Amino acid sequence: MLLLTIIQILQVIFQVVRWVILIQFVLSLLIVFNIINTSSPFIRSLHDGLDRLTEPLYRPIRRFLPTSNGIDFAPMVVLLLLVIFNIILNNIAASIMAGGAL
Repeated sequence: MLLLTIIQILQVIFQVVRWVILIQFVLSLLIVFNIINTSSPFIRSLHDGLDRLTEPLYRPIRRFLPTSNGIDFAPMVVLLLLVIFNIILNNIAASIMAGGAL
């Protein structure tokens, strides 16, 4: 039962990370296309804060995956990895619920 609780907590954390990445992506697009301006202290601090949160996730991927024509694929890779980890956690939880061995 404790393992199921840990799996559920990890899934919630993964979902929060996914939302942070998506919000950062949309915010960066709005900034790049000059829809919102970084001269606003709130926007600037929000953008900087989201960058600080996600940079540790992107840094190892950026070492292996260079940008292509200015497009950063690191967020997409992180989102893909989060989905894969979530599938693995779901299968582990289903196995535990079925009474099977890990």
